[in-house]
Amino acid sequence: MLARTISVAASCLAFALSTCTPAQAATGIFTYRYPTEPSGLGTGELINPRSGACINLPEVRFTEDSAHTPTNATSSTVTVFTGIDCTGDYYSLRSGGRASSRLLLKSAVFS
Repeated sequence: MLARTISVAASCLAFALSTCTPAQAATGIFTYRYPTEPSGLGTGELINPRSGACINLPEVRFTEDSAHTPTNATSSTVTVFTGIDCTGDYYSLRSGGRASSRLLLKSAVFS
């Protein structure tokens, strides 16, 4: 009985500690350019984006347009995708990396 009590207590402690762990995030700012009406350009940014999760860029999610000219000033490598929900062709930018307006993107995931 004592062994079972110790086992249950250890399991509860492990669960409590695991739920207190903060979510991982890339530290820094990821910026990109996107088309605006009637023919301008806006700048979007993701500040301290969550790692390991697909992030759809809100300015181009529901449009035919794509964002471009990404700059990765975060602490992580980012993989950018041509489609929403991290689909389509992809390209990775290391921390400090940037790309030209030829690199089109709609979503990203940070390592």
